[in-house]
Amino acid sequence: MAREGQLSRRSGDDPSRRSGDGLSRRSLLGGTAAVAAGAAALTPAAAGTAAAATTRDVDVVIVGAGLAGLTAARDLVAAGKTVAVLEARDRVGGRVVGLRLANGGVTEGGGEFIGPTQDRIKALADSLGVATFATYNTGKNLLHKDGKKTPYTTDGLLGAVPPVDAAGLANAAIVQASLDDMAKQVPVDAPWTAAKAEEWDRQTFETWLRANAVVPSAKFLLDVACTSIFSAEPRELSLLFVLFYIAAAGNASNPGTLERLTETANGAQELRFVGGSQLVPVRLAATLGDRVVLSAPVRSIARSGDRYVVTADGTTVTADRVVVAVPPPLAARITYDPLLPAGRDQLTQRMPMASVGKAIAVYDTPFWRADGLNGQVVSDTGVVSSTFDNSPPDASYGALMGFIEADKMRAYDAVGAQEVRAAVLKDFVTYFGDRAGAPSSFVLQRWNNEGYTRGGPVSIAAPGVLTRYGPALREPVGGIHWAGTETSTYWMGFMDGAVRSGERVAKEVLAAL
Repeated sequence: MAREGQLSRRSGDDPSRRSGDGLSRRSLLGGTAAVAAGAAALTPAAAGTAAAATTRDVDVVIVGAGLAGLTAARDLVAAGKTVAVLEARDRVGGRVVGLRLANGGVTEGGGEFIGPTQDRIKALADSLGVATFATYNTGKNLLHKDGKKTPYTTDGLLGAVPPVDAAGLANAAIVQASLDDMAKQVPVDAPWTAAKAEEWDRQTFETWLRANAVVPSAKFLLDVACTSIFSAEPRELSLLFVLFYIAAAGNASNPGTLERLTETANGAQELRFVGGSQLVPVRLAATLGDRVVLSAPVRSIARSGDRYVVTADGTTVTADRVVVAVPPPLAARITYDPLLPAGRDQLTQRMPMASVGKAIAVYDTPFWRADGLNGQVVSDTGVVSSTFDNSPPDASYGALMGFIEADKMRAYDAVGAQEVRAAVLKDFVTYFGDRAGAPSSFVLQRWNNEGYTRGGPVSIAAPGVLTRYGPALREPVGGIHWAGTETSTYWMGFMDGAVRSGERVAKEVLAAL
């Protein structure tokens, strides 16, 4: 997810539900009608029917059927190892989920965009036959600031930078260049070893911005960039963590930049997946068959001699190695015997999830396009401060997606869905006119309220976390290994980082077996 609660599922909501596939009622249904139709949702057959307790004995058990866990499973199976993947939800994908629309379409409720240097998610999607298309970016962006709407082009000298006053633009350019320069000094595999790691990890990003983004409009641009990238406020983040995140927005041949994180064209929001992003983990899981067990939240991981016993609801798996491929705060909720080292446990206590939601309004047509707009907004007010055109590639209907992030999301965590809908549509009307107030349907994904995520798109680090506990992110504990986008050296917080972490941990486990 960098950009990426789950809607409740009721019996009968999902037309792909069916039984008689010859697989365990808790196991993945490969090749369902939903996959064939390109719908990004996967649920077990006979949902709501309790399955008899099962036991398995494998080489490796993987906790979590997101992109990280599924990628690790793919590589381990390819190497001839026996594998079981235990997933708490009734679907695969983790922070990548497709939301069904009333018109039969699917939109992304979590991670959805990919871009340049995100090589591993692109290679995975290509291998599974999931195509990409360009995020709609034709026409003008909108800046809504101080009560004024300003359309602006993104192909001029300023690119996609909103047109604030000249002093603010100049100051913002200096700040961006400084951040990129500092990020080049941060090793992506061990940011805590940077020469100035202690200095940078002593302060928040907010403290640094106040000293450097001295023009108010420049501070506004950097604040919006921060909440858009992290779904967190600058005061919540260590400067070192921000610099690492920028450094990680590349690959071995291309240094990361802040611009790559924020841009649509040539940036992290450049492409989307035909059929929705969850189609990637759905198809990957289908290749693994009944190795994937759904509705099986893991409760404990216990060492037994030189092996491990992993206990989940309805399933117990004994294995030589364990891969935990869930966010650090969720990994901390599992009971470990023996206890994890204090450093690892302290790390998970200090890396909370950020706060994010996505609201998508659906219309008969993408009407804003006729007005010369691309659907992308940056705003200083409202519950939704950034938007995208989430329409399908054939524009058979229109969809506006708004991010609800950081403090704004937290303010709406306990608010009813209809009140959230009203607030979002009020913003959409402000940005796009009265037609935006009457969608044909509306869907909402509040990750803070999703039981097996509790926030998103990524776990974040406050001052002191990376320099004191960073090495525990990936350091195995006996036969327990760690995966997930938070453990990636490139594209942490993104789908690409999740895939990279799965590939890395599979190699690590194979070397240990």
